[in-house]
Formats: sequence, C-alpha cells, structure tokens
Amino acid sequence: MSALLEVRGLEVDFVQYERGLRRRTVTALAGMDLTAAAGEVVALVGASGAGKSLLAHAVLGLLPPNAVERGTVAYDGVHLDPEGRRRLAGRGIALLPQSVGFLDPLSRVGRQVRRSARLAGHPDPRRAAEEALARRGLGPEVLRLHPHELSGGMARRVLVAMATMSRTRVLVADEPTTGLPAATVATTLAEFRAMADEGCAVVLITHELVAALAVADRVVICRDGRTVDVADPRAFTGDGSSLRHPYTRSLWQALPANGFRVPTTAEA
Repeated sequence: MSALLEVRGLEVDFVQYERGLRRRTVTALAGMDLTAAAGEVVALVGASGAGKSLLAHAVLGLLPPNAVERGTVAYDGVHLDPEGRRRLAGRGIALLPQSVGFLDPLSRVGRQVRRSARLAGHPDPRRAAEEALARRGLGPEVLRLHPHELSGGMARRVLVAMATMSRTRVLVADEPTTGLPAATVATTLAEFRAMADEGCAVVLITHELVAALAVADRVVICRDGRTVDVADPRAFTGDGSSLRHPYTRSLWQALPANGFRVPTTAEA
C-alpha cells in the first residue's frame, strides 16, 4: 500500500539571535518519520513538546522564516519543498489546527464556515454550513456569532466542521478533540474513520491515546522531536507487556486506568 503522505528523517532547527548578533540554533525536530496511506488513520502520540504540532505545520509548509528544515516530505510519491506543500494546503492536504486562534476574530462563524463550503464545491454553502454545525450539536444561531462569543469546545467543533467540509486526500488533525464532551469525541473520531474508509489518509495528532485506539490503524510514538516507535493498536492492552518499545509501554502504563505508573529514570 503506497503512502499518500511520507515524512522521512525530518529535522527542524530554529535560528535565533540574542543580544544583537549572538546567534544560536535550537533543534526542535531531530528525526521524525511518518507515513499515511489512503484508507488509514495514523495516530501520532507523544508528550507535550515532543514535536507533534510542529510536524503538522512542517507538512503544510507553514514553518516560520527562521526555520531550517532537513529531510523529505512526499505527497503521493512526489518529494515537495515547503513552497510546494504550501500550494497543496487546503487542497490535497488539509490541516485541522489545534489553536482556535485560527478562526478569524473579525468575521462571523457563518461567513467562515460558508466560505469553507464554497471552496469545497458545495452547491448550497448556507445549507452545508448549517448541516455541518448541526452534526456537531451546534444550532443555526452559532452562525451569527463571532469566535470570541464561543466556548473553547464550540470553537473546536467549528474548526472540525470547516476542515472536514471537503474530501481532501490527506487530513492532518492536530488535537481535534481537546475539551470536547466524550460523546462528541467519539462522533468526531468516527467521522475521521469514515473519511479514511472513503479513501482519505488521516493523521490524528492526539493526547487521547485510548480514544484514538478505537479508530487508528497504526500508532506512531514520538519523543523529543524523534519518532521512537510504530505500534499496532491491538498491542495496547493489559499491562502493555506486548508493546515493544519501553517508552511506548511507559505512556500506556502512565494512564490513570493502567495504574498511573510514572516511569523510573532508567525506563525513561
């Protein structure tokens, strides 16, 4: 099965200046690998600061000007530089961002969702916008609100509605379920699973490992800017003894339902 998205050896440094001309380089990604084929949901899991969101922005060519990138990112078998990836953003590759700050604070929700519907080719953008929000438990009155009038969970549901409006070939969903009720989490993940079943490649960046296991085909574990393991979701069971990598086992065992066990220095 050929990959729609393939990231190999991705390294990202940031060049910073201190006190005038004193220059330093900060390494943020030190070797990330990830592949996602059509029909797959690939969960990308790791602690905060592991580089998950940075990988998402790199895939879409959205890193800031002081970033220095090495490694390769390929879309449908073609290696692309950051400019090539930016041209695909919103077309071949879509980002569902983590921050609700991606919503335009000066524009009403309805205008933003209808624009997404128009860009996706819906013949009736107004109706498509209402239906997309209704599927996420948001009434038509939300269309008249500005983003600052939404709760965090409502804003996140609006972002999900906008990002899934078109059937893009690759969807990178960055922490899409944070702060959502359990029922909405399940519905959102089921929608990603349905998109994959229809031929999309979905990269699901999440801290909610247990919920992701219900829809993921593979779990990619990252730590300190590196990919350290690729695991079968079925291996996450019991005490985690069937998980090969010690860090993956530590993440699993640290969950409250699995004993809330903090790894020792040797294990970490």
